[in-house]
Amino acid sequence: MFTGEYRHSVDDKGRIAVPSKFRPQLAAGAVVSRWLDDCLAIHTREGWDALSAKVAGLPITDRPSRLFQRFIFASAFEFELDRQGRVVLPARLRESAGLADEAVIVGSRDHAEIWSPANWDDYKRELEDPDSLAQALDGLGI
Repeated sequence: MFTGEYRHSVDDKGRIAVPSKFRPQLAAGAVVSRWLDDCLAIHTREGWDALSAKVAGLPITDRPSRLFQRFIFASAFEFELDRQGRVVLPARLRESAGLADEAVIVGSRDHAEIWSPANWDDYKRELEDPDSLAQALDGLGI
């Protein structure tokens, strides 16, 4: 399970250190892709395969299904961590998430997300608003 919030630098080559807590889960390889809310997602190989199977079950005649499929799969990048526990993020992915010299890595249960600090701070303000959170949870039946 991916949990926690971590801030790491992004070096000139686009490398970012993955939190040590996440590394064992990603040791067998992983996939990073564009994700919802202007961030990137890191899925374990197993998690990516499960997501892929769910997407494969969506109707191809449904335009939103096709859009989502293209959105995540066109940007997907398979990787293995280097010896220092880093991943090299392709420039196109860094640009899509607004990443420059720093990133926020956030655990999100079955995957991790990589955010630009500005986008994460904006999103976090919304998360921390009690009324917005209560309304969202009520809509989910929690």
